[in-house]
Amino acid sequence: MQLHENTQDGYFAKKVEIFSYDYLKCCSSLLAVEDPERFFVKKFILSFISSSQLLEDFLDYHGAKNNKNWYFYRELSAAVRHLSLACYSQTHILNRIAFYDLPVLENFVDEGKATLAFLIETILKMAPEILEEASRLGIPVPKETFGPVDFPSVATKDKFEYDIDDENKDLQKDSIVKIASEFLNIAGDLDHYSFYEPYDISEIRSIVPSRINEVEIRHFEMLVHNLQSSFDTYVIHGGYQFGNRKLKQLRGFFSVVFHLLQIIGCLLHFYERHLHDAGYKSLYKKSQEKLSSLIDPDTLLERTINYGLYFVCYFLTNGKDLAKEILNENIERSSIAVGIPVSLGFHSRPSLLVAKIVQHYGGQVELCLGSDRFDASNVLDIQWAGGKIQKENIKEAVFEGDVRALKDIKILAGVNYGEDTMGKGLPLPKELKYLR
Repeated sequence: MQLHENTQDGYFAKKVEIFSYDYLKCCSSLLAVEDPERFFVKKFILSFISSSQLLEDFLDYHGAKNNKNWYFYRELSAAVRHLSLACYSQTHILNRIAFYDLPVLENFVDEGKATLAFLIETILKMAPEILEEASRLGIPVPKETFGPVDFPSVATKDKFEYDIDDENKDLQKDSIVKIASEFLNIAGDLDHYSFYEPYDISEIRSIVPSRINEVEIRHFEMLVHNLQSSFDTYVIHGGYQFGNRKLKQLRGFFSVVFHLLQIIGCLLHFYERHLHDAGYKSLYKKSQEKLSSLIDPDTLLERTINYGLYFVCYFLTNGKDLAKEILNENIERSSIAVGIPVSLGFHSRPSLLVAKIVQHYGGQVELCLGSDRFDASNVLDIQWAGGKIQKENIKEAVFEGDVRALKDIKILAGVNYGEDTMGKGLPLPKELKYLR
């Protein structure tokens, strides 16, 4: 073993055997049975995740990333960890999708199974390579192996009695409004990623990692995770059988999106860090080539984008109507009377700013002129109203709806909708910084 000269070889050898034990036992067990796919239930996957992470951390502590002899063994442990994490999330989706009560495309489950099959097949291809690398390094492979009985499925025929009535929980409307609004904002931010036909591999390579990358996806993963945490803390504690169906269905939308984002994040991390651009050193390139022979980069990218990202966008888009419905059932409503933009009326700039305020909060707001009502989230509707205002020489506009948006519209009207009498833009108050 090529260790640092101050390292006691015997002590390290014993330690690396200990930290490799469960990891190598998982690998050898996959090769010892006729049907290794039966192993891939949550308990086994979690064992693989934890044992590979322990080994990876141990090797990193001793500088394996900068050692020619140990570099590839460390890379294999990282590969197992990220692929197993994706495996775990995909298994969770397939186990729980029936409980989410969602409008599921017919091919979603099939595509999920295909993704899981790719991940399992890849891990199975890696297992003998891991054992061979351990043998080269002189690390003993455990003689004992696991059997399928060691890793039962989580599912049984039994269910606990539902004896906690979650319908009586005090649902805080402000929390529901906040969560529904944030769902709509996240869906809006991801709109520009939406696509309707599968990308071919050349198109995928043109957007990964330049437009779609781990940092971007992890950002959305964090936002959706925070959304789910807020929901579980402040809205519903209970299960899925009883209670407000709309609220639980909304949770289903962002739950499946969260787990899909976890899968995408794991696969993009692995692709960007280990397969995409390994660097200028020949050692890195050799490692990349070895990993690419075990893990098909094109299939990994195709599953990441055409399955993962596609269905993230699908579920966010299809959840919008439900989120708006829940939002408008729970918002506090009021009305305000404000002045018309001086000199130029509701032309493009003031109409756009008003619409952006309403879109930011997501609740319904209408611009009311006598018996006529215009959608204040729609720029063209506001401009139509502007024509009526100019024609009838109306001096005051009434907005009705979501009090949060009305508060900001009043602030905007107080600075003549962000422009002077000649139509030149003016700085907006700090309360409206999200419009800049």
